[in-house]
Amino acid sequence: MSEENQNKDEVVELEEEIKTENEGIHISNDVVAVISGVSVSEVPGVAGMAGGFAGGISEVFSGKKNLAKGIKVEVTENQAKIDVNIIVEYGSRIPDVAFQIQNRVKKAVESMTGLNVEEVNVHVQGVNTDTAKGETKPEDSEEIKNED
Repeated sequence: MSEENQNKDEVVELEEEIKTENEGIHISNDVVAVISGVSVSEVPGVAGMAGGFAGGISEVFSGKKNLAKGIKVEVTENQAKIDVNIIVEYGSRIPDVAFQIQNRVKKAVESMTGLNVEEVNVHVQGVNTDTAKGETKPEDSEEIKNED
């Protein structure tokens, strides 16, 4: 009987090792935010990230692009909730852009960190109309030149 008890103890020990494999690893909110930021920047139709005033100042002084700008992350044990604030390009279909962001962010964060992404909330903070204005200006100036 003592051999059977030893075998049962070994099985219990192996099960405990499997359960506690990721317990010592803590992934920072900033890491998840950067992963999300890179994923969002790859989506067509996103003109930029909408960050706060402090984020814009830190970019100016550091000279580096802040990849976590406009992203808020809440990580609990092995779940993550992500809020993304974006500026959409004029002419893009907003629901399609938001859907692509949700899918890409979820896939990237889950594959790189092993966290379960519960929510990816996309907040559209504005529309970039510079491209629309830029397209009309050269045509207007050409018409004026042709009239002369």
